[in-house]
Amino acid sequence: MAKSKRVGLTRQMMIETALRLLDEVGLDGLTVRRLATELGVQSPALYWHLRNKQELLDGMADAIVVAAGMGPPRDGESWQDWLARRARAYRESLLAHRDGARIVANAARLSPATLRTFDEELTAMVGHGFTPLLALRTITALTHYTNGAVLQEQATRQERIEGQESADGPADRTEGQESADGPQDRIAALAEMLDGGMEATLLVAFREGGGSFGEETFEYGLRALIDGTAAALALQRPGRPA
Repeated sequence: MAKSKRVGLTRQMMIETALRLLDEVGLDGLTVRRLATELGVQSPALYWHLRNKQELLDGMADAIVVAAGMGPPRDGESWQDWLARRARAYRESLLAHRDGARIVANAARLSPATLRTFDEELTAMVGHGFTPLLALRTITALTHYTNGAVLQEQATRQERIEGQESADGPADRTEGQESADGPQDRIAALAEMLDGGMEATLLVAFREGGGSFGEETFEYGLRALIDGTAAALALQRPGRPA
């Protein structure tokens, strides 16, 4: 194995290369062998720096989280503005890489440095009147919400890309023709299932933008969570669970 070790190969180099490869092939296409080929080494050389693929994925997840710029509120920044800024930055960091949300959602552990920063955030929230438990539950809820929102957004985006590639495939497809399972076909199928047809409340909501997974939908949920946290904080009493 020592002869296979590439001079200058580092753990950080492997993680950065894996993130670039992720953008090209996605999580399902990312293998240790493919990463080794990208780095110009044999697969055993990678295990000098990482014990297994899960440790590689954990390192990638940590890099994505760190890129979001974790840390306590800025001087004079309200906890509401900080939570909103933090969630938006986290979302952008997840969206910056193909399958970014899947990588972070499946991480087994983050680095000690990232955990220490997280603890600093919770301590700052306690300084704003939160109990440690309410602080942890708040960050956990926002993190899970953001992960879930981006998982859906990225899955929908990838489905659209694959659908377009499939639609462009057959040579005899009429230009501009919808694929058999295109958006209009799905809406028509839904209309047939609902008593109101195209005027059913669900489809009216879809036409008003309720079926999209993007920034506007994310912002609505984010505001609901922050407003709900403000209500929980107001009801908090010493010795009473948040």
